[in-house]
Amino acid sequence: MLYYALKYLHIIGASVLLGTGAGIAFFMLLAHLSGRVALIAGVARIVVIADFLFTATAVVAQPLTGLALVWHLGYALSEHWIVLSLLLYLLTGAFWLPVVWMQMQMRDLALAALESGQGLPPRYFRLFWTWFVFGFPAFAAVLGIFWLMIARPAQIW
Repeated sequence: MLYYALKYLHIIGASVLLGTGAGIAFFMLLAHLSGRVALIAGVARIVVIADFLFTATAVVAQPLTGLALVWHLGYALSEHWIVLSLLLYLLTGAFWLPVVWMQMQMRDLALAALESGQGLPPRYFRLFWTWFVFGFPAFAAVLGIFWLMIARPAQIW
C-alpha cells in the first residue's frame, strides 16, 4: 500500500511540474505576443503565483517521494537511470530558479509600464527572450526524466 501511495504522489508531482511549466510558458508567450501591457502584467502576476504555489510545492515533493520510492523498492542511488534523473532534475532547477526571478522582474516591469502609461522597457524584452530560451533545456530535461522513470534502462553509459 505504501508503494502505491508514494508512486501516486510522485506521478502527481511530476504531472504538476510538467503541466504547470507548459501552462505557464503557453500563457506567458501568448500574453507577450499580444503586446498588451495590461494583459502581460496580469498574466505575469498569475504566473508568479502559480509557480510559487504549484511548481515550488512539486519541486520539494519530487525528490522526497522519489527517494522514498528508491528506498522502498531497494534500488541503489547509483543506478544509471536514477543518477541521470537526478542530474536532469538539477539541470531543470538550474534553469527554473532564474526563470522564476525573471518572471517576477517581468511582472514588475509590466506593472510599472501599466501604471505610467508607457510601453514596456527594453529590459522587459531582454528578460522575456532569456526566459523563453531557458524554457527549452528545462522542458527537455523534464521530458527526459519522464522517459527515465518509465523505461528505467539498466544501462545508459
